[in-house]
Formats: sequence, C-alpha cells, structure tokens
Amino acid sequence: MAAAGCVPVRVCHQEIVKFDLEIKAAVQDIRDCPGPLSALTELNAAVKEKFRHLRGRIQELEQMAKEQDKESEKQALLREVENHKKQMLSNQAAWRKANLACKIAIDNSEKDQLLQGRDSLRQRKTTKESLAESASNITESLMGISRMMSQQVQQSEETVQTLANSSRTILEANEEFKSMSGTIQLGRKLITKYNRRELTDKLLIFLALALFLATVLYILKKRLFPFL
Repeated sequence: MAAAGCVPVRVCHQEIVKFDLEIKAAVQDIRDCPGPLSALTELNAAVKEKFRHLRGRIQELEQMAKEQDKESEKQALLREVENHKKQMLSNQAAWRKANLACKIAIDNSEKDQLLQGRDSLRQRKTTKESLAESASNITESLMGISRMMSQQVQQSEETVQTLANSSRTILEANEEFKSMSGTIQLGRKLITKYNRRELTDKLLIFLALALFLATVLYILKKRLFPFL
C-alpha cells in the first residue's frame, strides 16, 4: 500500500509547497498594498481561499500518513504534516501582521490626504487671491499702456501735421525755385544776346574805324602825292 501511495503523496506534497509559496507572495502583496480598503478585502479573500486549499492538502497528507503500512514512513509523513502545519500557522501570523500594517498605512494615507485636501483648499484660496491681485495689476498695466498709446497717437498726429506743413513749405519753395530757374534762364539768354550784340558792335566799330582810316589815308595820298 505504501508503494501505491507514493505518487499521490508526492503530488500532495508539491501542491502544499505551491500553496505555501502563493500564500507568502499574497501576504507580501497585502503588506505592500497602498489601498483602498476594497483592494485589501480582495487580497484577503484570495489568501483565505489559498489557506482553504492548503489546509485541505495537509489533511489529505495526514490521512495518507495514517494509512502507511510501514511505521517509519508513517512517522516521517506525520513529521512533514506537523512541519506544514507549523508553516501554515506562521503564514497566518504573518498574514495578520501584514493586515495590521496595511490598515495602519491606509489610515495614515487617508489622514495625509485629508490634510493635503485642507492644504489644497488653503492653496486654492491663496491662489485665487493671488490671481485677483495679478488681474488688478494687469488691468492697471493695460490702462497705463492705453494711456501711453494715446499719447503716442497724439504725438504721431502732431508729427504728421508737422510733416504736412513741411511738405507744403517744400512744395512752395520748389515752385519758387522753378520760378527763379525760369528767371535765371531768361537772364542767361539776355546776357548771351547782349554778348552777341557787343561783339557785333565791336566788329562794326572796327570796320568803321578801318574805313575811316582808309578814307583818311586816301585823302592824304591824293593831296600829298597827287602824282601817284
């Protein structure tokens, strides 16, 4: 009967080890659980189910131990059963401690969130006051900018008016320059005409003088040298 029971004993032992490892991992998950309580409740439900399977496998192994023909094998299996029971009790103690630590951590986290909520309310109030003050400052700045722009527009209008007056003056001066230019051109033509007249007069005077001298010489020649 002992030989026939080797396979189920081994399988039962493997399942016990598997559930033991899964329970340890689940306990660690509970210890690290950040909350909320609903998440902790789900983890505890999973651990309870694993403990139920583990307890069932330990009971099956204990029953197999009692059915062994050899006393030595029976005692060896019973010692394993006791070790598994002790390990299960240790896991249950760790489970309780993990739950206690997790609940304390969740309570502290909820308290911190409440305090942060109060601080957040105070910060929002302060932020609103700061925003109101900033809006007032911005409004004053915009009004100042508007006044400066109004002054700039007025100055620009005055500058445009000054430029228009200057342009009008320049146009009038340009007309005067054109008139003076016509007068200057007329004076230049008159001077040129006078210069030509003077040259003609000089030429006529020179010819008259030459004719006069020729006439005088001719008369002197006829009187002084009639035989010539």
